[in-house]
Amino acid sequence: MRMYDIIEKKRNGYPLSEEEIRFFIQGYTDGTIPDYQASALCMAIYFRGMDDKEISILTDAMAHSGDTVDLSRFGNLSADKHSTGGVGDKTSLIVIPVVASLGAKLAKMSGRGLGHTGGTVDKLESIPGYETAMDGDTFMRQVEEVGLAIVGQSGNLTPADKKLYALRDVTATVDSIPLITSSIMSKKLAAGAHNIVLDVKVGSGAFMKTPQQARELAVKMVTIGKLCGRNMAAVLSNMDVPLGTHIGNALEVKEALGVLRGEIHNDLREVCEVLASNLIAMVLDIPLEDAEVRVKEAIDSGAAYQKMREWIEAQGGDVRYIDDPSLFPNSKICYQVLSPRDGYIEAMDAEAIGLASVMLGAGRERKEDPIDYAAGIVLCKKVGDYVRGGERLCLFYTDRENAPDSAEKKYLSALTFGDEKPLEKPLIYEVIH
Repeated sequence: MRMYDIIEKKRNGYPLSEEEIRFFIQGYTDGTIPDYQASALCMAIYFRGMDDKEISILTDAMAHSGDTVDLSRFGNLSADKHSTGGVGDKTSLIVIPVVASLGAKLAKMSGRGLGHTGGTVDKLESIPGYETAMDGDTFMRQVEEVGLAIVGQSGNLTPADKKLYALRDVTATVDSIPLITSSIMSKKLAAGAHNIVLDVKVGSGAFMKTPQQARELAVKMVTIGKLCGRNMAAVLSNMDVPLGTHIGNALEVKEALGVLRGEIHNDLREVCEVLASNLIAMVLDIPLEDAEVRVKEAIDSGAAYQKMREWIEAQGGDVRYIDDPSLFPNSKICYQVLSPRDGYIEAMDAEAIGLASVMLGAGRERKEDPIDYAAGIVLCKKVGDYVRGGERLCLFYTDRENAPDSAEKKYLSALTFGDEKPLEKPLIYEVIH
């Protein structure tokens, strides 16, 4: 079998066989197929596409290119949740303990943030003592006893995806539905969960800018997950506006704790309830309406908060910070951003606001950049709110003395003001099963 023939076949629009796809993934992973041939195939896939059978084989081959996690001991109780990323997206910090408190088992591997979106591992590392790395036996024992564990991604989990994504990133082939689908779903399959809910973000702060784009990706991921033997659901949620009010690592942990304590009832809680309900309905095999009732009770009764406390303590975190979030360190500078005019906030560019938080030190522009866990933004006004000139729009937190000026320009450029109250967009566009 020759890579040349596989490239030519896909270039001419024909479906690849299972043997051809697995030959490519094995050869590219072990280095016998060079970058230039892999990039040629990715470009052929970009233009010619792949059918569902091809994508499912590609996904499975990538999932088995390295280590996999065996969660079969938990049967149908094993669960996972994945977000395509957004600004202020701290849903894992809420959904995972909620679902675990209701009996699910979650062995989750999460990534770090890069660019305008934050990473779950970075948020958890803002809790002093929290261990984001542990050996396999300890990891599985904690899932067995506590119901959940979240660690950083394994060094040898889906190595084919790591190599392919880096290649796609520099060859203009990232935004291909077959390649995006196989990238995301291979990691989910390798992580071993039987029940998976996907939070597919839509809007200015998301990779998918329109509901149509997001729906195409969500339908494809659900289809491929089912073909690979998993229970699947995908929630299309709005990311035209940052989720919740807090952006930045320790700030987002504080807001998540507020939701779990029953103190905060906002768009963040609403999205988390939808995600958790769909996951619990699959895990416990119950009607969605019953799952919704159980999720609300888990939060309102304090059971989900206690589960988070148990989880953080089991993983080495200092639970004093969970009990009293005021213990988290404060930034040296707290800077008010004031409205330049009267009017309604008609729109917010969530990506630009995320980049403003990076300028304050809350995120990374390069993967080796350090993070200031206390830095970030707290929103005081969002889309649909009326503001007067000079009224506070948000608060910046940073230790960088020169950062507020440039971050303020970026933040204000993200806002559109008008004289009419804008029509309200849905928070949840659709749920796909």
